[in-house]
Order: sequence, then C-alpha cells, then structure tokens
Amino acid sequence: MSYQARGRFITVEGTEGVGKSTNIQFIQALLEDAKIPHIVSREPGGTPLAEEIRNILVVPRDEAMCELSELLLVFAARAQHLKTLIEPALARGAWVLCDRFTDATFAYQGGGRGLSVDKIEQLQSLVQGDLRPDCTLLLDAPVDIGMARAGARGALDRFELEKQVFFEKVRSAYLARANQAPERFNIIDASASLDVVQAGIAKALKSQIDHYHGNDDV
Repeated sequence: MSYQARGRFITVEGTEGVGKSTNIQFIQALLEDAKIPHIVSREPGGTPLAEEIRNILVVPRDEAMCELSELLLVFAARAQHLKTLIEPALARGAWVLCDRFTDATFAYQGGGRGLSVDKIEQLQSLVQGDLRPDCTLLLDAPVDIGMARAGARGALDRFELEKQVFFEKVRSAYLARANQAPERFNIIDASASLDVVQAGIAKALKSQIDHYHGNDDV
C-alpha cells in the first residue's frame, strides 16, 4: 500500500504516428507489475460525454471548424473528463495515465493553429485550476516519420489530414514546452527501435514508481 494519498497524473504526448497507443500499453503493464492502482484514459474523450465531443472534433466534415470553436470544444471535453474521471481517480489514490492533455492544446491549437497562448492559459486556469500532470512523456520523432506511420494505419481523422507544415509547428511547440518545464517533461526519441523507446520510458518512470513504494528520499 502506498503512503501517498493522492494519485500521480502521468501524461503521454506527441504528434501523429509516434507510438503513443503501443507505449501506453507498455506503461500500463509497468504499473500493473508494480501493483499501482491506475486508470488509463485519453483526450479529447475519456467519458461518454467527452467522447461525443471528441467525435465532433476529429471526424472530417464539410463545414470547416473555426479555430476558436475547436479550442472551446477541447476544453469542454477536458472539463467533463476532469470532473467525472480524473479528479475522482486522483483523490482516491489511483494513478491516471492519459493519452494527451493540455500540452497537446498548446501544441495543436497554439502551435498548429496559431491561437494565442494567453487564451489557452486563461481556459487552462478556468477548467483545471492548479491541476497539472506530475510527469509528461513526450514521444518525439521527425514529422515525416510520424506521418508515414499514421498513414499506414488506415483512414485519417480531421487532424491527421493536416499538411506537414502544421505538424512541424505542433512538434516545435511541444519541444518548446518541454524545454520550459524540464522537471516535468521527459523527451523520448520515438524514432528509435521499440525496445530502446520502452527502455527510455521505463527509466523515466522509475523514480515515480520508486517514490510510490517509498524506495527513495524524494
């Protein structure tokens, strides 16, 4: 049993095709092996209502979605996700492993769409208060590699249909955020072999897992 009352909030970030789904399964196995209670979720989405909002965001449609509508929908889904799933899980001591969170908003809507960082920060404060991830794994790879992988998966969603220049901006925004908060971010070279990537992930999470079991002096 952990001495730590509040759960840890672990997020996995990255552009398209960097292997988030595969590596989230790997992280889940690490947590299971460590006997750490946890839930796995994603953004946008994570609850039935938030998943409906996700569907609005990702399904290609004839009517173009304006950038501000996209931003507000992302935070609407996040508000529901936080209130219904994330905050209760953390409060009961479970870890939350989430496929993307607000760093993705700064990267996609801020970097990719060019929306004001101030607007995103205002919504972040309104929706999240002081809640931030405890640890973020940024799976990073050159955009052309990620796009080739994403294209091989089949039909593309509304975001995946964007041009390479959009994803170059997204990647740059991700890396800028990681450089601004090195104490929280762990940048993993997702262009490496899967074994190397997962060794890097395990190393990045070791201190978190040790801390849970009281095996360090953090």
